[in-house]
Amino acid sequence: MKVKDIMTAEPRTCSPGTNLAAAAALMLDGDCGILPVVDRGKLVGVVTDRDMYIALATRNKLASQLTAGEVARKKVVTCGPEDDVHAVLTMMSEHRVRRLPVEGFGGTVLGIVSMNDILLAIRPGTAVRTDEVVDTFQAICAHHHPAPHVTAA
Repeated sequence: MKVKDIMTAEPRTCSPGTNLAAAAALMLDGDCGILPVVDRGKLVGVVTDRDMYIALATRNKLASQLTAGEVARKKVVTCGPEDDVHAVLTMMSEHRVRRLPVEGFGGTVLGIVSMNDILLAIRPGTAVRTDEVVDTFQAICAHHHPAPHVTAA
């Protein structure tokens, strides 16, 4: 199964200058939890609903005062439309992400592929097994606590 067969095509996107209030409205309207951040047609980051919530809760600013560019993750793991879903599950596990932008020629955003897309695509006879999806979810959801900071006595 290829990414192009199950991805959400033409996802909502925002620019680095989009404020978080507008970004949240895009997410609500698009029923999504991630926005690719695009500058001059190229993917430059992603912002999730969680990123926005944490930024709003910790920076003591209104949503209209923070931009997607300020809170977006700049290091983005992507996949291509021709990638096999098995490879995508591996990437999601390794990077602990539930959604990947699908990148086309020149850094354009063609779509988003999510764990939901993969789960909903599983049918009898498909190449992806439910246990692979469960294993990926477990890897993504595993709690990884940073090592405690130890000071010399």
